Amino acid sequence: MTEGVVTKSYGGDVRRTIEILQSVLATEIVCVLRYTMHAVTATGIASEAIKAEFAQHAREEQDHMMAVAERINQLGGKPNFNPEGLATRSASQYAEGANLVDMIKENLIAERIAVDHYRELIRYFGDDDPATRVMLQGILATEEEHASDMLDLLEAHEGH
Repeated sequence: MTEGVVTKSYGGDVRRTIEILQSVLATEIVCVLRYTMHAVTATGIASEAIKAEFAQHAREEQDHMMAVAERINQLGGKPNFNPEGLATRSASQYAEGANLVDMIKENLIAERIAVDHYRELIRYFGDDDPATRVMLQGILATEEEHASDMLDLLEAHEGH
């Protein structure tokens, strides 16, 4: 009764799942910070539309962050929002980018890393934790969209 959603039919290792989700949480926090920084600091002739895109992505990454934190809580863990060690817990890196094209590239690289990471985690959770798997599948779909958006922006600004 005291274990909430974790019942006898839960096929995963709850402690390991929480540990993995803490890394996912850190990744999403870093993405929120990176996109927010880019939304604020992007400059250039076409920067307003790109700033709006960065801001939208920051909001979507924040939604992911909250969903992951809620899942950690459901599983009996305490979401780790402590900024200390955040970069080492994250699968993604925080990079500011020197100019608009660099910012787009940094976000594309980060999104590609996230896509690979979430695909791997979805396979890992399989049928052992369908709720976590489905949550990650939803996040993956958005991350793929973000990567596609960044590629489109990059092509538009580099003319490829």
